[in-house]
Amino acid sequence: MTRLTKAAQKVEHLEFDAARIGATHIVEFDELIQSFSHMSESLSQKTEELQFEQDKLSKLVDLGISLSSEKNTDRLMEGLMRGAKELTNADGCSLYTVNDNRNLEFKIVMNDSLGIASGGTSGNETSLAELVLYHEDGRPNLKHVACYAAIQEETVNIADVYSSDEFDFSGPKAFDESTGYRTGSMLTVPLKPRGGRVIGVLQIINAQDKYGDGFVAFDKDLEPFVEALAAQASTALYNLQLLEGQENLMDALIQLIAGAIDAKSPYTGGHCERVPELAIMLAKEACEADTGSFADFAFETDEEWREYEIGAWLHDCGKVVTPEYVVDKATKLETIYNRIHEVRTRFEVLLRDARIDMLEAVANGMAQDQAQAAFEEKRQQLFDDFAFVAECNVGGEFMSDEALARLQKIATIQWKRHFDIKLGLSQAEEKRFVSEPDGDCLEYLLADKPFHVFPRADTVHEVYAERGFKLDVPDNLYDQGELYNLSIKRGTLTEEERFKINEHIIQSILMLEQLPLPDHLKRVPEYAGTHHETMIGTGYPRKLDAEDLSIPSRIMAIADIFEALTASDRPYKPVKTLSEAVKILSFFKKDQHIDGELFDLFLTSGVYKVYAERFLLPEQLDEVDITPYLG
Repeated sequence: MTRLTKAAQKVEHLEFDAARIGATHIVEFDELIQSFSHMSESLSQKTEELQFEQDKLSKLVDLGISLSSEKNTDRLMEGLMRGAKELTNADGCSLYTVNDNRNLEFKIVMNDSLGIASGGTSGNETSLAELVLYHEDGRPNLKHVACYAAIQEETVNIADVYSSDEFDFSGPKAFDESTGYRTGSMLTVPLKPRGGRVIGVLQIINAQDKYGDGFVAFDKDLEPFVEALAAQASTALYNLQLLEGQENLMDALIQLIAGAIDAKSPYTGGHCERVPELAIMLAKEACEADTGSFADFAFETDEEWREYEIGAWLHDCGKVVTPEYVVDKATKLETIYNRIHEVRTRFEVLLRDARIDMLEAVANGMAQDQAQAAFEEKRQQLFDDFAFVAECNVGGEFMSDEALARLQKIATIQWKRHFDIKLGLSQAEEKRFVSEPDGDCLEYLLADKPFHVFPRADTVHEVYAERGFKLDVPDNLYDQGELYNLSIKRGTLTEEERFKINEHIIQSILMLEQLPLPDHLKRVPEYAGTHHETMIGTGYPRKLDAEDLSIPSRIMAIADIFEALTASDRPYKPVKTLSEAVKILSFFKKDQHIDGELFDLFLTSGVYKVYAERFLLPEQLDEVDITPYLG
């Protein structure tokens, strides 16, 4: 074979190898393209799934933030349901909550097909009775899917309720029959705050096909998102329920305190209840007024109204430390009883002594007529003196200097005591009676003795001054001296007792300022503690004036005074008619003790008449001409 032939054969072999190698590379390249295409499709699918997950997560975060900031329970529940429908592309949703009977109570239903957006069934009234979680014998009720989810604390996913025999779906089917709806797929999720017990059940109905061809089963991949939303919402709802429960408890305690204060005295019953009613009525009128001082005044939020109402309810809370016998003191000698009976007994002793003197005089030879005449004169004097003392005790009119002088003279009359005054005393009384003689001694008919005086703690003056209270504090807590009390020139109260009554407002302020009140209740002590101040700084306990008094505080003053004027249950004053009460209140306006503009609003708005029709006796309701009192 020639060299040329060998070269040609070699070339042929090379061309064959090249062709073979090229074909192989083409096959491998095609395979690479197909692999890349599959990988691209897979990556696109994964990206789409990731985007779907991110979208759901983003929606979940947004819904969680929205729900956690909601302060209204109804709006929170509606937000939960709308969020659940949006996450699952569902047509309907229902919500049950666990009630006080530990049963599931229907709260809200939403259904796009039926046009229902809140509680009720938009005219298609369907009985939605509460679902019993446990039977009377304690067995769990697991036949209803909502009860099952609540008891077992697990999510239940039903593809089609009509093809499922796992639970009793007679309720949804009855709903369908009455509304023409078709319940299909159902996702039931328990509402359970972290660390707590189930407080409700969320039931989502009919996941929608993305092409709009009816319902489909709920995607199991969506269950964790719905459960996370339910957990967030249930925690927020649980917190709101706790807050609502705390507020209800606080309101109940406030009214309990007010009721206890009223119950302390049979004569002031209802005062702590009526004053808030009147104060709120007048506050509403002031909020609606758009002229004068009220143009810029309004309670704009429920919290502001609640703050004011609490202040009104607690305006006399300090009276829990005020003895009722001081508040109700109807006579000058009254403490826990009317001590006029002790004084009368001494007159009885003197009368018997006079009769004994008469009989002894006759026995010693005095003429019967002469002894009888002396006795009758003495007897008449005793009866006259006791009648005078009894009249002084009533305290009906201002005592003249002549009356005081006669009282002092009667007080010097003596009677003889034989029994030991220190017998039968408590340990506290023994300390007060230490200076009293033990046996026979002469006593004055009316006396001011050391045991009548109850000294005050030395530190009270300094404490009150430091807190800005400007009342003159008497040295003694009480002085029950008989002559001292009977000598009161006007009314029935001593200086000490009047301070004790006025001190209730100090105690109210001290009690309320010690409470750890949240920011939205910080003004409660102000509203409760200023109703005895005046517009010109002559009131108490801090002698505030108009610049220091807010409109709500000024309203409280009018409400407190008018209630007291119209009250028909006070032992120390006759019942006043409506016109008399309005006239007296006008004097408070004239003397600038109350806000004149508010007083005019009180009259022109008709608040005084509405209040009177609700709380006054029929015989108090007379016609009132308000014209002279305006302006």
